[in-house]
Amino acid sequence: QVQLVESGGGLVQAGGSLRLSCAASGRPFSFYGMGWFRQAPGKEREFVAAISKSAVNTLYADSVKGRFTISRDNAKNTVYLQMNSLKPEDTAVYYCAAHALSMMTMSPSNYPYWGQGTQVTVSP
Repeated sequence: QVQLVESGGGLVQAGGSLRLSCAASGRPFSFYGMGWFRQAPGKEREFVAAISKSAVNTLYADSVKGRFTISRDNAKNTVYLQMNSLKPEDTAVYYCAAHALSMMTMSPSNYPYWGQGTQVTVSP
């Protein structure tokens, strides 16, 4: 198993930037593909970005492509989400998640391990 703890959320004005971190503990971090998801009030949890175990491949939702960057440091057991040009519609609780599948996936149901979430609020 792996335990995940997110940090870095906060309040930012539109156009600003935030960097989220997700620290993992437990089984070797490189064993897991990682993803970021978000959930706004009254909405379904949605995929944001994913990164492969080796960090070679990444995947993004269309809504964040070109603005967000996912990365990982396997030596530090940490995955990051750099968020630039933030918009009010990016306001949500952001979750990191892990899976042990061989392929990349955008489906929340394929991620058995989740962090507790960190709030990101973007003001107009």
